[in-house]
Amino acid sequence: MTTPNTTALSLSQIETLARDTLLANGCNTANADAIARTVMTAERDGSTSHGLFRMPGYIAGLRSGKVSGIAEPAITHLSPASLAVDGQMGYAPYTLEKGLPLLVEAAQKMGIGVMKLTNSFHFAALWPETETLSEAGLVGIACTAFKPTIAPAGSKTALLGTNPLSFSWPRPGKAPLVFDMATARLAKGDVQIAARDGHELPDGTGLGPDGEPTNDPNKVLQGVQLPFGGYKGSAIALMVELLAAGMTGDQFSYEAAENDNNDGAPPKGGELVIALNPAMLGGDDWQAHCDGFFERLEALDGVRLPGARRHQNRQDTGMRNINAELVEKIQGLKG
Repeated sequence: MTTPNTTALSLSQIETLARDTLLANGCNTANADAIARTVMTAERDGSTSHGLFRMPGYIAGLRSGKVSGIAEPAITHLSPASLAVDGQMGYAPYTLEKGLPLLVEAAQKMGIGVMKLTNSFHFAALWPETETLSEAGLVGIACTAFKPTIAPAGSKTALLGTNPLSFSWPRPGKAPLVFDMATARLAKGDVQIAARDGHELPDGTGLGPDGEPTNDPNKVLQGVQLPFGGYKGSAIALMVELLAAGMTGDQFSYEAAENDNNDGAPPKGGELVIALNPAMLGGDDWQAHCDGFFERLEALDGVRLPGARRHQNRQDTGMRNINAELVEKIQGLKG
C-alpha cells in the first residue's frame, strides 16, 4: 500500500479552488457556487470520494459540452404535493437548491411531497438533499441511478448502477439521523480511490474481467461490482432503477451508458426525492415517541447511528489533507 503525498487546505480554500475552477470552465456564478458548496461539505464531513476527487469529472462534462454550466432549472408543479424540476442539462447541486425549498413547502402543507429531477447530472453524495429536508423537520428519501456497474445477483454482467439511496430522519435539537449508501458493496468512487492509492478491496466487492472474485480495485474497475448483501442489495438496486428512471421518465442505467459520451463526467439521469412530514403523519407525540426509540438504540454497546461520523467530522473546522496530485491537477484545470 502506498501513502500519497497530501496538501493541507482550509475549508474555505477547498471551496474557492472548486469555485474558481468551475468559473474558469464555463459555469456561471450560481452553478459554480452550488457545486463548490457541495464539494466543500463533502470534504468537511470526510466524504472524500465525493469532494475534490470529483472535480476533474465536473470539468470534463463542461469541456465536452455535455453539461451546461449556465443551466437555469425549469420547475413545474404537477399537483399540490408533487413537482418536476428539469435541470436543463446542468449539474444537480443548483437544480436541487432551486427545487428543495418548494418540496419542503409541499410536504409541510400536504404531509408528503415528491420531487422528480430530470435532465440533470448528479455527481455528489445524496445526503445533502435528505439532510436539508430533515433540517426543515421532514423525513427525506432520495435515490438516483448511474451507468451499469453492478451485476445483479446471480449474474456476472453489469446492468444496474451503483444506485445510491439516502434516508434522513429529523431529531429536533440534535443532528438528524442520515444514511447515504451505494447499493454496491462499495461506492465506485471508493473503488477508484483504492486503485489510486494502492489499497486492496474488501471481499465481495466485485469480479475481475475474467468473472472471478478479486480484491484488486483495478481488476474490479475492468470487471463488475457486486451488490451488498447478495439478492437483498440487488433488489434494492433494482428498486432504485425503477424509482429514479421508471418513475421520473429519465434514463435507466443501460440507457445512460448507450447515450453517454464517456467523457469522465456522470451520465444524464433522474433523481427522485420524497419528503414526509412526521408532525402531520406521526401524531402530536411523534418526537417524544421516537426519542424513546433512539434512547434504547444508543444505549446498546457498540452502536453508532448512521451519519454520526460525518456530523462529528464537521465539528473540526481545521485543515483537510488532500491528495497533492489531485490538487495540482485541479489547479491545472483553471487554464
